[in-house]
Amino acid sequence: MKWQGRRGSSNVRSSTGGGKMIGGGIGGIIIAGILWLVFGVNPMTALQTGQTVTGGGSESSTELATSTDRDTQFVKVVLADTEEVWHQIFNEAGSTYQEPSLILFNGQVSSACGSASSATGPFYCPGDQTVYLDTSFFVEMRQNLGISGDQQGSGGEENQGKAGDFAQAYVIAHEVGHHVQTLLGISQQVNEARQQVTQAQSNKLSVLQELQADCFAGVWAQRNQERVQFLEAGDLDEAVNAASQIGDDRLAKASGGAVVPDNFTHGTSQQRVEWFTRGLESGNVQSCDTFSGAL
Repeated sequence: MKWQGRRGSSNVRSSTGGGKMIGGGIGGIIIAGILWLVFGVNPMTALQTGQTVTGGGSESSTELATSTDRDTQFVKVVLADTEEVWHQIFNEAGSTYQEPSLILFNGQVSSACGSASSATGPFYCPGDQTVYLDTSFFVEMRQNLGISGDQQGSGGEENQGKAGDFAQAYVIAHEVGHHVQTLLGISQQVNEARQQVTQAQSNKLSVLQELQADCFAGVWAQRNQERVQFLEAGDLDEAVNAASQIGDDRLAKASGGAVVPDNFTHGTSQQRVEWFTRGLESGNVQSCDTFSGAL
């Protein structure tokens, strides 16, 4: 994936503190420690268990991320790319896109959705319209998600063991997709609907919301390709591989548990690949109606 040399977003900040995590922690409620790999375990859902509380310590504060390390610069460029694309899409619809913030944190962070740790994985909080990303995420992704090394042929020792850049960009674009859902009022509709149905039906709505965010990530990739021609050989395979490995069915099998569709909250591997691909092929948000009368 070509990303060097483009504008970096000014909306990326680094967390400089946060409330102390006590009790079991979010990691304690994640099945076999695997669900943190999913694109954004909902921290509000996790916090309902009462196992994670904020105590001692001060509220987290942020400052502009000025680090020049590769991963931070990569995040800035990818977020800027999402800004460019979604501004264009909203303008075409006669609307105005409101850019989200992105907070890079280390270990734990306080958000409008509550406190979260590295185990939560990347997540979007609609309460403060911010994407949260632990600085160790890319390392963990490279070591545990099973994505092969740098596939763009850049070579060099500095690239040894790095996951494909586009797979990482896909994760960020997915979380920004949740921000788009918030701006469009979709998230609020889903939350209201989930309060009026059974748990199995609520989980189904969660799946549809996650699959739409996957589709929005695909739309972004297509529109960004038209804009800057950033994709290289192997990039799409990286993203499809990532999507296939974080399906609820595969994660359940990996944890040694039973595959129970009613418990799914993000969709099967096949569904996630299908909806990302649909957005990628169309480049049109209208193709991302996963709900189709479900609300």
